[in-house]
Amino acid sequence: MNSNPQSYCYILISSWFQMMAITSSKINDLLLCALDELSQENFKRFKDKLSFIDFDGGGNIPQGPLENADRIDTKNLLVKFYGEDTVLDVAIEVFTQINLRDSAVKLKEEKRKALDPNPKSFGIAANDYRMTYSEHIQEEYQFIEDRNARLGECVSLNRRYTQLLIVKEHRHWEAKQHEIMATGKRHAEILAKTATPTKIESLFDIDKCRPTPRTIVLQGAAGIGKTMTVRKIMLDWASEKIYPGRFDYVFYISCREMNLSTKQISVADLILNNCPDKNAPIKDILMDPEKLLFIIDGFDELKFSFDQQIINLYTDPCEKQPVEIILGSLFRKKVLPKSFLLITTRPTALEKLQNCLKFPHYAEILGFSEEDREEYFHKFFEDKKQAAKAFGFVTENEILFTMCFVPIVCWIICTVIKQQIEKGEDLTQTSKTTTAVYMLFLSSLLRDHSCMSKHSRQTNLRKLCSLAREGVWRKIILFEEDDLKKHGLDVSNIQSLFLNKSIFQKDIDCEHAYSFIHLSFQEFFAALFYVLEEEEETVEESVTVTKDVSKLLQSYEEPKNDYLMLTVRFLFGLLNMDRMKEIEKCLGCKTSLDTKSKVLNWVEEVGIALASLSSKDRNENKFKFELFHFLFEIQEEEIVTRAMDCFPRIHLELTCFSKMKFTVLSFCLKNCRRMQSLFLSFCSSQASARKPQSANQPLTHLDEDEKACQSNLIKKELVEGLKHPNCKVQKLGFPWCQLNYEDYKTLTSLLSAKQVLTELDLRGNSFRSCMMNEGLSLLCEGLKHSNCMLQKLVLRNCCISNSDCKQLASVLSTNQNLKELDLRGNNQGDAGVKLLCEGLKHPDCKLQKLVLSYCMLTAACCQGLSCVLSTNQTLRELDLEINKLGYSGVQQLCEGLKHATCKLEILRLGHCGIIFYDCKYLALVLSTNQTLKELDLSGSKLGDLGVKQLCEGLKHPDCKLQKLMLGDCGIAASGCKYFASVLSTNQTLKELDLRGSKLGDLGVKQLCEGLKHPDCKLQKLV
Repeated sequence: MNSNPQSYCYILISSWFQMMAITSSKINDLLLCALDELSQENFKRFKDKLSFIDFDGGGNIPQGPLENADRIDTKNLLVKFYGEDTVLDVAIEVFTQINLRDSAVKLKEEKRKALDPNPKSFGIAANDYRMTYSEHIQEEYQFIEDRNARLGECVSLNRRYTQLLIVKEHRHWEAKQHEIMATGKRHAEILAKTATPTKIESLFDIDKCRPTPRTIVLQGAAGIGKTMTVRKIMLDWASEKIYPGRFDYVFYISCREMNLSTKQISVADLILNNCPDKNAPIKDILMDPEKLLFIIDGFDELKFSFDQQIINLYTDPCEKQPVEIILGSLFRKKVLPKSFLLITTRPTALEKLQNCLKFPHYAEILGFSEEDREEYFHKFFEDKKQAAKAFGFVTENEILFTMCFVPIVCWIICTVIKQQIEKGEDLTQTSKTTTAVYMLFLSSLLRDHSCMSKHSRQTNLRKLCSLAREGVWRKIILFEEDDLKKHGLDVSNIQSLFLNKSIFQKDIDCEHAYSFIHLSFQEFFAALFYVLEEEEETVEESVTVTKDVSKLLQSYEEPKNDYLMLTVRFLFGLLNMDRMKEIEKCLGCKTSLDTKSKVLNWVEEVGIALASLSSKDRNENKFKFELFHFLFEIQEEEIVTRAMDCFPRIHLELTCFSKMKFTVLSFCLKNCRRMQSLFLSFCSSQASARKPQSANQPLTHLDEDEKACQSNLIKKELVEGLKHPNCKVQKLGFPWCQLNYEDYKTLTSLLSAKQVLTELDLRGNSFRSCMMNEGLSLLCEGLKHSNCMLQKLVLRNCCISNSDCKQLASVLSTNQNLKELDLRGNNQGDAGVKLLCEGLKHPDCKLQKLVLSYCMLTAACCQGLSCVLSTNQTLRELDLEINKLGYSGVQQLCEGLKHATCKLEILRLGHCGIIFYDCKYLALVLSTNQTLKELDLSGSKLGDLGVKQLCEGLKHPDCKLQKLMLGDCGIAASGCKYFASVLSTNQTLKELDLRGSKLGDLGVKQLCEGLKHPDCKLQKLV
């Protein structure tokens, strides 16, 4: 058979003419026959689906004409609407969507027989070659080489491959997180039941509301297993384990290879590249494009822009075009529009890819589930005891356990742990940080797999680091031989250890391309470039690279340069003293102390700058946390302590915490001797994957699985850091963080152990969604503990009910350190306040400030509060704003305020429904109470009469008030004469707030008369 694809295309064109010769009656007969074979019920389902299907964006037949149509009418409507060229494909698609697969297969086969001029010869030839091709694919894909495999070493793909979590829901990734570090979140979202996992054999199944997907985009972070997955698809298809009867051929296209192709090619060429020889029956293969699947692996690596116009695309699969046109035509379904595509990419290239596709469906690889990780360990080690020991260690080490969500990192850890186990070494001392794991892997490769001399190894390592550094700065991941030569690298010595070698066709020759086994390794070697001390040597044709670590750090500070993040993180890890000694011992290279000095100076400068920034800036929050990650990697107490001394407070908002983030924060807290406050507002754990709530949103219940998962993740590591003797945090807050039962258990232990903790802010955390009252019960137990030194407790908007107040009252009568309790915005009502009053009246109660604003209170609670005012000797401030106390309520409060034993200094009654009639009682309080210093009556309707009565009390010689707030009280010019009289007589009033009053020029003039009086002591007038 002629191997020239162009000759195949002439035959193919001839076949197309034969196909066009099929008569209109033949198409009509096939369609009507298929409809006649349907039961009445299935025929109704067919018409119903037909009225909604949008075949290739061509619209659908209106429901009206179809409603009473019989089979002949329906056939005629189909032909008229879709045309004879398409009508059979539409019918097949409808059959498939209503699960009449037998009907779909039968009609497709009848169509094929009608299209092929010689069906017998076609069937024999096609079936024979399909079998040959399948055998070839099985042979090509059954084995893989480990990245550190020695010559001849390989592993069975079926024995090593472990199922990955894949979801079809398309979700946007958070702003530019480093892909390999962000995977744990996606995996945890599956555990939190936010997505439904699917399997590779189900990727092309019909969605509920969409037709059969012809283009699937399989996205995932670097190292998450995209290439391994599609290789497994190739092998399983060839073994008839997946897609049986669905695809006659599956072809693999590497985007790395496409980047290096300079000659024009055709789709037929791409097919031939997959075949065992050049004698493939291209005509037969292309005859039925619906049975073809093209796997395009690594779209994010393509260098093409794909901004070509539609008119520049082509439709002939045998026509040679530039690679960009070929791939663009496949993506946009201009060539072989009925074929299927599976495209893998990193999330960073999704936007670019989306512009190239026609009606794509999306799936995402999230990594290993916990069960799959354990399975991977057993497959890797094969020895059950070793696997159990290794996995047990990783399970206890939360850092490594999180990293194992990513397959490539899982492989690295297994590789390292296996060597450590075989030596009997303590795993906890060797694999603590990301850098430590990568360093162990590096040293093991050099020790066990390298035949180079010590000097040659050092020289090549420096050159490799120089190459990696250039690649990071220029965002290059695929290097040609010329790139290696520019850095003086001897390909034969270094590539087998640290670089992947790929062979690509170029014109009539082949050329080699190289890449680090993973982007994170490239970043690791780039960081190592800055740590190694320079040596004076000249390499012919090598490039000169400036080793300026200050430039790296300054560039990283720019938000657009967050791609440098992992390089900087590795830099800190490598500057750890043990790592530096390991570099000198294992690699034989000297390290730069000057680099370490510059990095530490940068940390202090950045720390001081970050400490003063707003916690609401997401970019700054992210940068701040990355700095903590850097400190965690360096793992040196003196350095971390110096850096953390720059942070007197840490306030983070809208942050989703993973276990790794809490481990990092805990580590930093253990080394902060000067930090006074830690506030995490609107934060959540990665396990819950819920959006933070605002103060105006109702709080919702969590199911028990979510509660357990979130609490176990969030607070354990954090409390360990806060309990550390070095941690001096006095103020701790978790506003609007949806704390649950487990969280309060850990907080209770903290209250009983952390004797320096004086303030706790839990506003916005509903006790109603926390196993009813048990969360509050636990908190109160901690507050009553003899070791609890808490002085301020904020429980605003916590859905505290009247029954909850009994527990709080018990705290007030027991805890002698608590000075301030803020219950604003709860619905405890009058009954709850009455219970609180019992605790407030207890002789052991030492509370000084009580906030009950916006608590749905009425006059019914005022008798109890009045009694508290007359008995409690410590209460100095009472806030009752925005409650409907009314006339009788104010009158009862005034009775307590007039009592000789009342020690209250600040009373807030703003927006409590006070009117002019209440002012006579308040005036009496002003003339008798010797301790009241501040009174807030904002929002009251006083009128001239009320102002007059208040001023009588203010003028009394026994009045000690210093601050009076009367904003928005409806005060007019006519009331100013009374204030002028007060200003000229009262010797204690320092501040008067009249904002919102309509004083006019006359009123201000009258006030000025009082202000000018020599006895006026007022210091502030609003």
